Amino acid sequence: MEVSVDQEIKQIQMGKPHVVILGAGASYAAFPYGDKNSVRLPLMNNFVDILSLHDLLCQTGISYEADNFEKIYDQLCRNTTHQEVREELEKVIYDYFSCLEIIDEPTIYDHLLLSLREKDVVATFNWDPFLLQAFRRNVHKFKLPRLLFLHGNVGVGYCEKDKVAGINGNRCSKCGSLLAPTKLLYPIAEKNYHLNGFISLQWKELQQHLQSAFMITIFGYGAPQSDVSAIDLMKLAWGDVNQREMEQTEIIDIRSEDDLGNTWEPFIHTHHYETHSSFYDSWIANHPRRTGEAYINQYWNAQFIDNNPIPKKLAFPELWAWYDRLKKVEEQHENT
Repeated sequence: MEVSVDQEIKQIQMGKPHVVILGAGASYAAFPYGDKNSVRLPLMNNFVDILSLHDLLCQTGISYEADNFEKIYDQLCRNTTHQEVREELEKVIYDYFSCLEIIDEPTIYDHLLLSLREKDVVATFNWDPFLLQAFRRNVHKFKLPRLLFLHGNVGVGYCEKDKVAGINGNRCSKCGSLLAPTKLLYPIAEKNYHLNGFISLQWKELQQHLQSAFMITIFGYGAPQSDVSAIDLMKLAWGDVNQREMEQTEIIDIRSEDDLGNTWEPFIHTHHYETHSSFYDSWIANHPRRTGEAYINQYWNAQFIDNNPIPKKLAFPELWAWYDRLKKVEEQHENT
């Protein structure tokens, strides 16, 4: 038996969340030519060059040939004599990312958010504001997934007193104080997320969603050694893979399938995973707002399914109109 696109659109069955984890590779895939003003998006292995940090680092006398900027930052934190340089470096980084602006046309991040529902979660390790900017220009049209910022974000502020997060620069909805910028950088050896109020809450919520997720999509996140504590927290929430025989793991990355399989083995039950080099080959892009229903049809009901791919070339008005047919079914379901 085959499930048509129209039949899939009319189905609202999955109540469990689809959890998406974003790494730097996701932002790079979404913005390969930089932001609206052609400002380049750095990766950890070219961070020093892109942000022109050479002169600042030379003041410390330490070697900064490491291919991962977090290793360099860790060296600075280990020596208190470098405190002024470290603080200046943190400011340069924060200012650089704060100035980034999303391009006017729909991006992978717009397509990603529009293709998930309110029950779903997108958790990002990235500091750039692109995901939040994409959220803000679509949320008035559709109910979108929950966003979590696992390493802080330049677009997010937080009130420690009232435990309220919001747009950086806005005021706390409870006490009226300006929300404080969230911290971005942590020494590798001291990534104690529980010591930071905002980060701790973000991780607790991610763990809750991972425990009940039917599918996780890992997009452009390489699980570097500097994030061992982060991986451990995700493993703890995902649990024993032998108890995850019905869940699916999807990985979007340009690395080889063998490499990805080895990296994410703790999250994979036997053959229940797939890899894609492009977001547009993913479950999210081919079953927008219905990944759970497509999953049920194919894996639980053993039915053939047709793809309903996102129209990549549409401008926002036409794109929103295309998603409206999915939205109408969701609204009808809510009212029954």
